[in-house]
Amino acid sequence: MSMPTPTEREQLAKAFKALSSPNRLAMYLDLLAQEETSVPHCCLGDLISRLEIGAPTVSHHIKELVNAGLIEVQRDGKFVRCRLNPVMRQRLAAFFANA
Repeated sequence: MSMPTPTEREQLAKAFKALSSPNRLAMYLDLLAQEETSVPHCCLGDLISRLEIGAPTVSHHIKELVNAGLIEVQRDGKFVRCRLNPVMRQRLAAFFANA
């Protein structure tokens, strides 16, 4: 098992901190489930309705997940589409595979 670099450890710590919130963890898991059904992204409105969380709260959590490098957002007109950051997903998978 190779030890993550200091930068990688900092990125992982930010990701773990972001995922320590039950709402953010639920959002991340929802996006993960969407990705596994071959849907590459999810609209904010879909998250709001599926998770029964208010729009301002979802927006706050999305910002935290983006800042932690866990997800990426893309604006498409009036829609905001979210998807998992594939680099961070791989980094997390490698971390847990070697833990």
